[in-house]
Amino acid sequence: MKRIGVTGHRDIPVELHAYVRAALRAAVRAAARADEGGLEALSSLAAGADQLFADIALDCGAELTAVIPSGDYEDGFTDPDELARYHCLRKRASHEVRLDFPRSTDEAYYAAGTYIADHCDRLLAVWDGRPARGLGGTGDIVRYARARGTPVTVIWRAGVERA
Repeated sequence: MKRIGVTGHRDIPVELHAYVRAALRAAVRAAARADEGGLEALSSLAAGADQLFADIALDCGAELTAVIPSGDYEDGFTDPDELARYHCLRKRASHEVRLDFPRSTDEAYYAAGTYIADHCDRLLAVWDGRPARGLGGTGDIVRYARARGTPVTVIWRAGVERA
């Protein structure tokens, strides 16, 4: 089974939504075609890129593995729609990996991101190319994955800035 993971920003500029969706869908479909044994998609199910990827992966027939950073992870969802989507995706996951952090901290987020990078054959990064805004941010996980030799596909359009 081929494994594909995701890291990415929670806030994707509106003008990038269609572009990111199309690029994620193309990458997931290409990964699924490349291996007749099936596809496993790894995501922390955070708002933004993680949830978008998980939806697309499930729609494409992948098995979803939810990587939950901490015991209180869902408390960090402030938007009720994003929390509901998290619950829905988590229920649809075939597997769940719960990391041993009681609280959601930067260290927990970093551990979840590195877990995904360690356990995938390719990492999709919805990333603006800038350094992480805190430990465990997208830039940190991309740097980690590249250092360990995990192939990374960056999904972003040049000239688009995040808020």
